[in-house]
Amino acid sequence: MIAACVAVVVIHAVLLGVAVSMRNEPLPRPIEAKSITAQLISETPQPAPQPVAVETPPPPKPVPQPVPKPLPKPKVKPKIEPKPTPMPVTEAPSQIAAPAPEPTPPAPPQPAPAPAAPAIGKPSMDLAAPKNVAHLSCNIAQPDYPAMAKRRGETGTATVRLTVGLSGKIENVTLQKSSGSPRLDEAALEAVRGSACSPYKENGEAIRASATVPFVFSLND
Repeated sequence: MIAACVAVVVIHAVLLGVAVSMRNEPLPRPIEAKSITAQLISETPQPAPQPVAVETPPPPKPVPQPVPKPLPKPKVKPKIEPKPTPMPVTEAPSQIAAPAPEPTPPAPPQPAPAPAAPAIGKPSMDLAAPKNVAHLSCNIAQPDYPAMAKRRGETGTATVRLTVGLSGKIENVTLQKSSGSPRLDEAALEAVRGSACSPYKENGEAIRASATVPFVFSLND
């Protein structure tokens, strides 16, 4: 409330001071209106400019256009009509009849082909196939135990199949059953490849034969 009262008093004081200052200022003087007369002086009239004649250019001369020359007419070759060929004139048949040809004798009958002779002997596949036997007369070397297989404790049985020819030569060596170790299997195959065999005979005749040989690899041996 005190602040509001002070503000009102200040506003009234300001308005009072403004009113006193405006009272002491002199009144503005009235502005006198003066009349000024002006007279227009007419200048001497100048003659109006006459129109200048504009020369129009002469019309362009017509350019003569070339007259196209008429194309020469193609020469038409006269068609040559083919002359009709004369038909051949056949001579009139002779009144004398020609002698009849003599009849040719019939050809003798050809003999029938002889029947093919039956094949003798067994097929070559049966002759070449080796006979499976339980035992062959071979001197098979003892395989070497691989050192790496020993250090790793690898054991097992490798079964090798071999085929002996007519001269006793070992023709084929294959692994029929693995021992579980590639090193032991290879040692068994090398032992059979380095062996020697005698030919297998039946009734005194040598034939090709096959047999299996097991190789047991054990660390207790």
